[in-house]
Amino acid sequence: MRATLLAFSAVAISATNLFVSDYSGYINTFSLTASNGSYNLENTFSNTECAPNPSWLTLDSNRGLLFCLNEGLETVNGSLSSFTVNRNGSLTHIKNETSIIGPVNGVIYGEPAGQRGIVLAHYTGSAVTSWLLDGGGHFELNQNLPYTLSAPGPNAARQDAPHEHETILDPTGQYILVPDLGADLVRIYSWDVVTLKLKELSPLKAKAGSGPRHAAFWSPYAVASENSTTFLYLVAELASSVTGYAVSYLPNGGGLTFSEIYVSSTYGMLNLPEGNAPAEIAVSPDNRFLLISNRNNTSFSLPQTNGSAIKSDSFSTFQFNEDGTLIFHQLWPSGGSYPRQFSVDKTGSLVAVGHQYDQNIVILERDVATGLVGEVVARMPTPGNTTCIQWNE
Repeated sequence: MRATLLAFSAVAISATNLFVSDYSGYINTFSLTASNGSYNLENTFSNTECAPNPSWLTLDSNRGLLFCLNEGLETVNGSLSSFTVNRNGSLTHIKNETSIIGPVNGVIYGEPAGQRGIVLAHYTGSAVTSWLLDGGGHFELNQNLPYTLSAPGPNAARQDAPHEHETILDPTGQYILVPDLGADLVRIYSWDVVTLKLKELSPLKAKAGSGPRHAAFWSPYAVASENSTTFLYLVAELASSVTGYAVSYLPNGGGLTFSEIYVSSTYGMLNLPEGNAPAEIAVSPDNRFLLISNRNNTSFSLPQTNGSAIKSDSFSTFQFNEDGTLIFHQLWPSGGSYPRQFSVDKTGSLVAVGHQYDQNIVILERDVATGLVGEVVARMPTPGNTTCIQWNE
């Protein structure tokens, strides 16, 4: 399938592939090209080896590998799959292994030139798992860490159990952070350099009932060091908030401490729509802005060429102050319903958005100088509810 897209810039780019997963079982490769200032998006390859419910894609671009998490919405277990990324953008399946149900996010950790692993957050399975990577896309289970709650959280419907939602590395690469929506925690782990076994450290306790979902680190000097000024920004899905913390490193690998310095709704000072549920958060490539996707708000109505209109959820952009506080910068339509996840290209000029309920991907222009997100320049349907989109650059 092919779509003709609107022109927004005379800047030319070479062909770029994007990998997109959806709940119907597919990983699709989309090729984005530019010609005479107009963008063209084409679905070039499809793969179903991560079925039935791909939820997340972790790209290891330096080694030409892609790891896919199957959430297992239709089965009693989830799974982890690996693929070789071929030069034409197609994927060659390497391995699939059954896991605890509900993996929704994964990150690679370990020594870059030594033993490495991948750690997964299991939302439905209330667990964290780690897997040893054995080169060439092969892997084996290393550790299962299940969790329970002694009592439901303040939001009993969503906090009936621990719900691990994301895995991220701190800037130095020595700690793994896992926001837990059900337990109102950000779990923190160090890891053994030989076995890569995770060791749980003192967590960050979020506001009761807030439901931590995703987080991002930022340094005003873009330096990764224990002695550098470092901040963490935590998006809470249930409270529709973004909270900033000043981060300090304890000596001898003892963990992290956090001091709250900023809190706001993800709409800044604007009226927050009832039911709003923020999802993804990311720092712009130029290190100047923080982007957050908002679901279930339909804050915008976008006119279509046939005279009809579509309801759109939103993007929030904040600008960083040097002291770690934020300035609300922009609220803008995401281009569809339920922007579950998004990725910014390495130039910062394009934002690829996966709309879960609209079952599509949208490419938005972005002004690098001002940090303002702009118009939709590409739109393409996906076979099912879109879950993850990653640039292969």
